[in-house]
Amino acid sequence: MQNLTVTLIQKDLAWENPSQNLADFEQIIKTVPPASGLIILPEMFTTGFSMNPHKWAEKMTGTSVKWLQKMARQTKNTITGSLIIQDHEQYFNRLIWVTPDGALQTYDKRHLFSYAKENLHYAPGQKIIEPILNNWKIRPLICYDLRFPVWSRNTTDYDLLIYVANWPERRIQHWRSLLIARAIENQSFVIGLNRVGNDGQGIYHNGNSLVISPQGQVLLEVIDCECTETITLQKQTLLQYRKDFPALDDRD
Repeated sequence: MQNLTVTLIQKDLAWENPSQNLADFEQIIKTVPPASGLIILPEMFTTGFSMNPHKWAEKMTGTSVKWLQKMARQTKNTITGSLIIQDHEQYFNRLIWVTPDGALQTYDKRHLFSYAKENLHYAPGQKIIEPILNNWKIRPLICYDLRFPVWSRNTTDYDLLIYVANWPERRIQHWRSLLIARAIENQSFVIGLNRVGNDGQGIYHNGNSLVISPQGQVLLEVIDCECTETITLQKQTLLQYRKDFPALDDRD
C-alpha cells in the first residue's frame, strides 16, 4: 500500500513580481527532499491574485511553466500551483500539474470570484483533471471552487482533494469550515494550501493551510507564518474508513 508524502509551501507573494516569486520558491523547493512526492504552491503563485492578466499572463511555453518543469525534473517531485495563462485570446487562472518527466496536466479555475471581478478578466474552466501519483487519484481545484460542493463531489473515488488559494483572513472561518465539510462528505483526504501576507490591494491573508483526514480530523494547520510543511498521508487509513463506513455507496 503506497502512501503519499505532500509538501505545502505557505508563503507571502511579491505582488505582480514573477521573477522574485520564482526565485523565492526555488530556494524553498531546493530544501524539499528529492523524490519525496508532491509539492503544492499557492494560487497565482507568480503574481498574487492579480486582475491584470493583460500585463502578467504567460503562455504555456513561457518562463514559469518551463521553471516548473525544471524544478520537477531537478527534485524528482511532482509540483502544482496556479498562475495566469493566456491561451489563444483568453486568460485563465490555470493550475499546472507537472511531473518529474516534464509532463503537464492543466486545470482552469471553474468558479471565478465575481466579488473581485475575476469573471470580467478570466475565462472559466470546463473540465476537471484527476492525475494519479503513487496510485493516488487526486483532484486539484482552485480557491473559490471550494464554495461549490457539486464541482468537488466524489463521484470517481478520488483519494485526495486539493485547493490552492488566495483566501483572505476576513473570511477564513468559511475556508476552514468548508475544507472540513468537503473531507467529510467526500470521504477523502483534503488539503487547502493558502498564501500568507498582504496583497497589492492591502488585503491580509493569514494562511491557515490545512490537511484534513477523511473523517474530518485536522492533521496539520499552519497560521500566520511563512512555512514549509511536509506530511505523509496513509492510504490504508482512507481505505479502511471507507470500508468501515461506506457512505459513498449511498451518494447521488
